[in-house]
Amino acid sequence: MPESAHRYFIINKPSNVVSQFISSHDVNLLDKIDYKFPVGIHAIGRLDKQSEGLLILTTNKKVTKLLFQGPIPHKRVYLVQVRNIMTDSSLDKLRNGVEIRVKGDQKYTTSKCEVNIIKDPEKISKLATPIASYIPITWLTITLTEGKFHQVRKMMSSIGHRCKRLIRISIEDLLMDDLDPGGVHEFNEVDFFEKLKILDWRNH
Repeated sequence: MPESAHRYFIINKPSNVVSQFISSHDVNLLDKIDYKFPVGIHAIGRLDKQSEGLLILTTNKKVTKLLFQGPIPHKRVYLVQVRNIMTDSSLDKLRNGVEIRVKGDQKYTTSKCEVNIIKDPEKISKLATPIASYIPITWLTITLTEGKFHQVRKMMSSIGHRCKRLIRISIEDLLMDDLDPGGVHEFNEVDFFEKLKILDWRNH
């Protein structure tokens, strides 16, 4: 099989970094990461500035459409820290769909999703460092197949919990594993698409 003309990476995006390589604003960009990326690299499924974790970088412009606009939805898992102790009632609301604002005054009810309270978050991600026990918090994992703008943060806000940490830990079988913040891992093309469960990528 000939070598692919495209390259595929994941990084562990640190907090306070914008998911871009170029900006007209004075912000921390991905070009600060200590790695020699190829020309034409860009982020897929961006994380907001304060969010952390798994971010796809590639030179293949077709990945966004294949991953987020195809007929089969793809799962993304987030580890979330919110203020205060979350009740079973609030968990049920998240699982069954909550109303959020998406653009202007437009409202949207989120799809049903999987949400679980996590007692030992550091076992899932080493980014989830313990904090002072006197601060009431809840750690959750939430699995989505949709991605409205700031969706996870808006979902938590809708039930009265402020999102303090948001860490994406996986997209399908593409896992962040033990990458340190700013760490980079490159995949070959076949392995990359297999882990994302995109089976017809050769036809695009």
